[in-house]
Amino acid sequence: MQTIHHIPALREQLKAARQAGKTIGLVPTMGNLHAGHVELVNQARQHADIIVATVFVNPLQFGPNEDLDSYPRTLEADQIKLAAAGCDYLFVPSEAEMYPNGREKQTIVEVPELSEMHCGSTRPGHFRGVTTVVSKLFGIVQPDSAFFGSKDYQQLLIIRRMVADLCMPIEIHGVSIVRDRNQLALSSRNGYLSPAELAIAPTLNRVLRETAQVIQDGRRDYDQLTRQALAELENVGFKGDFMRIVRRSDLQPAGDSDQQLVILSAAYLGAARLIDNLEFDL
Repeated sequence: MQTIHHIPALREQLKAARQAGKTIGLVPTMGNLHAGHVELVNQARQHADIIVATVFVNPLQFGPNEDLDSYPRTLEADQIKLAAAGCDYLFVPSEAEMYPNGREKQTIVEVPELSEMHCGSTRPGHFRGVTTVVSKLFGIVQPDSAFFGSKDYQQLLIIRRMVADLCMPIEIHGVSIVRDRNQLALSSRNGYLSPAELAIAPTLNRVLRETAQVIQDGRRDYDQLTRQALAELENVGFKGDFMRIVRRSDLQPAGDSDQQLVILSAAYLGAARLIDNLEFDL
């Protein structure tokens, strides 16, 4: 695996691969990689000849008082994991490489409505930062396909909408959530959890599964169900951010006749903000 820090050098390498008829798969990350990221590379290997992973802690998607400065940066360990997974190129740009005119003068790419609800309402500007950096990475790498974890279901839908609206010739693959043996969704921020908090953290997924089950058993009082679920989380030590039962297609509130649903959730546990979701059909 070759690690590249500058856009022209990466483009030169990929130009040769493209001229040789190779397809290119992109795995964007912010580093501090875990088994979920490795699975993205594994899935990319099944769809593309050349795999490009990126590690860039994108300042545009962090809000005030969030963990931009303290976000774990573990490049050497990330390189080992990516090389072992069969990644071909790792792109590690600096902020100046990605935003040469500064953050304030950077052209912004934004998906309206979808970016403003749920997680976007509690983290204003977050998804604008995501779509801006992802669109830049798409322009730099020009991949045939790109791979994103479905743990952030809203982000996945937003990127798919951006690609469709801007007519980008890129196939977006959502990769299933990778969990630990206690069903906690793997996250780079799980390292913020203390041992006691790690014991509590799987409650988030358990509450999602229990909520989905009662819906499948016939309950449709969705607002009451989410209030009960958040109360249960808070009883064990979480601080609830939000929980919503929505349509998978557009993330609008689910109605009685909707059958393809997803429960979106976010909650704080100690210093970590955990997100999870559960897709199910009625």
